[in-house]
Order: sequence, then C-alpha cells, then structure tokens
Amino acid sequence: MARSAASTPTRRPLPRLLERLGTRVRRSVEPRIFPEAADGADQWQRVVMDRAIGDHLEGLGPAALSAVEISGDAQAARGWKEFRALNYPEFDLCAELDDANRGSCDVVVCEQVLEHVVDPFVAADHLFELLRPGGHAVVSTPFLIKQHELPLYGMLDYWRFTPRGLGLLLERSGFVVDHVDSWGSRLGVLGNLDRWSAHRPWLPLSNRRDLAVVVWAFAHRPAADA
Repeated sequence: MARSAASTPTRRPLPRLLERLGTRVRRSVEPRIFPEAADGADQWQRVVMDRAIGDHLEGLGPAALSAVEISGDAQAARGWKEFRALNYPEFDLCAELDDANRGSCDVVVCEQVLEHVVDPFVAADHLFELLRPGGHAVVSTPFLIKQHELPLYGMLDYWRFTPRGLGLLLERSGFVVDHVDSWGSRLGVLGNLDRWSAHRPWLPLSNRRDLAVVVWAFAHRPAADA
C-alpha cells in the first residue's frame, strides 16, 4: 500500500541542529588535536611504520647492497653501495621491465605506491623481477585512509590492502614473506580523515590491529628460484 505524504517520516529539526553543531565543534577542536603534517616524515600515521622499516633496512647491511626505491628517495641516505630511484611516469611498475632493470638490485623499496597502480598483481610480479635471487623487498600501503589522488600527475587511487591481503599478494608473485605488520587505532583513523596529521607528544602510538591505518611487509626472493 502506498504511503501518504502525511505518513512519510521527515527529518526533525533537532537532529539537523545537532549535526550542524557537531560539525562546528569538530572544525574547531580537530585542528588543535590533530595538527596538519608539515611533510611526510612528520606524519603521525608513519611513525611506527618508519621506525620498523628503518630498523629492517639497517639490519640488512646497506653498505654492501644496491637498492631501488619506487617513486621516492626517502631511503636514499642509508649509505647504500648503490641507490636508484625509479619514478612514475618515467618508470611504470605495471609495464614490462627492460633488461637493464630486471634482476638489477639487492633491495627494492616500494612505499605507498601499490594503492595507485592499475594492476597491483602485475606490479608485485615486477617487484620480484627487479630483485636478484636472495634480494629483499619492503612494501607498504595504506588501509583505513581516505582516498587521495593527483589526477594531473596521473596518480589515481585504486586499492587498499589488509595485512593478510598484502602478504598474499607478495606470496602470489613468488616472494617468501618474512613479516607483515600494521599500525592504527580509532583515534588514528579519525585523525587522518581531513588531514595527514603530524605527530605530536599527545598523540598515542598504541596499536589496534583491527583498525590498521598503514600496513607494511618484509619479504625476499628465494636464493634459488624454483
């Protein structure tokens, strides 16, 4: 039976008023709790992840290794034997590798890139192919983070990965996954909704694994490929 106009529920003024009031309070309070980040290294979401990745890379002994970083040079200053940055669009991680890049490094670092590629499965295959047998990969991705795109630079946002999903993605490409981890919290999700919040002493680094904001994995290519 069709509902009459009189029986159709209407939105009451009080909820609308509370919503507007809540929006005003949020806009007033959030900037004081969650300051905007000055740069990537200062981002609250990256603190725990960056420490873990830094410790892992130092443990590999960078002075004896050649490294490639995909779309960035955040790890360039670690004293590598050789370091190269392969940046999009000159280097497309989804395109077929040329002979100069195939098997060309001991370590590949791919941070916050896989969410922007059209085909992450092919991209993971190419990370594997970049490495020499026995080489190491460091991969990080966001999970509970807002969509972020720069269309003018060809950077679109396609994918999100849980810790389990990132591990499976790498295993599918032939990697042995050594470690997968994540960082996040209820406050961490909220604090990165409207800005990339800078880390400040009052912002906790406690972790809830069911609320991952960022995810990272350490893996290696077997020394003797099957």
